[in-house]
Amino acid sequence: MNFQEIKNVENEFQLATYKKMPIAVERGQGSWVWTSEGDKYLDLYGGHAVCATGHAHPHVVEALQEQAEKVLFYSNLVYSELRAKAAEKLVSVGPSELTKAFFCNSGTEANENAMRIARMATGREKIVTFTGGFHGRTADSISATFLGKYRDIGKPNVPGHVPAVFGSIESVRAAADLETAAVMLEPIQSMAGVSEADPKFFVELRQLCDDLGCMLIFDEVQTGVGRTGAWFFAGSKPSDGVVPDIITLAKSLGSGVPVGACLVNREAAGKIKENDLGTTFGGGMLAMAAVAATLEAIEKDGMIENARRVEQHLRDSIGGTTGIRSVKGKGCLLGIEFDEACGPVHQKLLEKKIITGTSSDPKVLRLLPPLCVRLEEIDLLVEALAS
Repeated sequence: MNFQEIKNVENEFQLATYKKMPIAVERGQGSWVWTSEGDKYLDLYGGHAVCATGHAHPHVVEALQEQAEKVLFYSNLVYSELRAKAAEKLVSVGPSELTKAFFCNSGTEANENAMRIARMATGREKIVTFTGGFHGRTADSISATFLGKYRDIGKPNVPGHVPAVFGSIESVRAAADLETAAVMLEPIQSMAGVSEADPKFFVELRQLCDDLGCMLIFDEVQTGVGRTGAWFFAGSKPSDGVVPDIITLAKSLGSGVPVGACLVNREAAGKIKENDLGTTFGGGMLAMAAVAATLEAIEKDGMIENARRVEQHLRDSIGGTTGIRSVKGKGCLLGIEFDEACGPVHQKLLEKKIITGTSSDPKVLRLLPPLCVRLEEIDLLVEALAS
């Protein structure tokens, strides 16, 4: 089918979701995708922070092909060597305090289970989250989301969710108490416009949670798996070394194969018994092949170091460009802040065959490229912005 035929059929048979770009992606390689019309686009959005290892990374493709020939799926009712290896690898690259993994299917599911674990471990119900944070679209996660209209979409909301102001420890102190099970946050608020907090905030947040006996959850669905120039934001320099009790993951974790996970510390894990958590598809063999291969590819190809180089190169290259106020974020989770609304810039870049993303801040253009993106590909963006 040509593009118009694809568009017509999809619009006829699929419920509306996002406002779509006027292209149909047919294949990809590295940081590039090709459309049904044969056009080649530089993908600096990565399918919304998903394609960490780039499109069709050979190691990931080979792992999936090999596994597909053996067994596509069996549930957690049986043991699996592949699941064992994926869990061991994921735990090994995380902070040493987090010793157990729970696999599910998506970021919102990871966040739902993280909140459930915190409630089970503490015997409390209240969850404190933050204005500007986005945690997913299922019932508990959307109730924890205090960004724009999303929470209203999820009505009636799950009770027990209260907001605090991101970056303000005084606001958290006013919201959290001895009834609080957890404080959960995106350490960089991507959809809010790549909003960041001072490292001191995370130190104070860790201390407050310890004082109250509640859990600290980092939603690293977007920041995790190397995207911010470290395996995780947790334990890194921007967090001043702070490690939460639970990290949630998805997006980049499977290079495009749907998979989510929670990394949990020993104390919280010790409170979870058989049948407290469950998932039909979580931990399935194809997903586990994708997880193991993704982590191996990132490590082998030096993609985390590359993410740091990409950030610095963009900052160095874009300085002084007319109309640009600043570059926000870390690694390959970046926001370019403009003096004016960036919608026209986003459209102009798409016309120049460069895919980027917007945010809830109309002045911030988001970049969520594959971690393998090359510096010369970043130069193409800089040149397009300057022209």
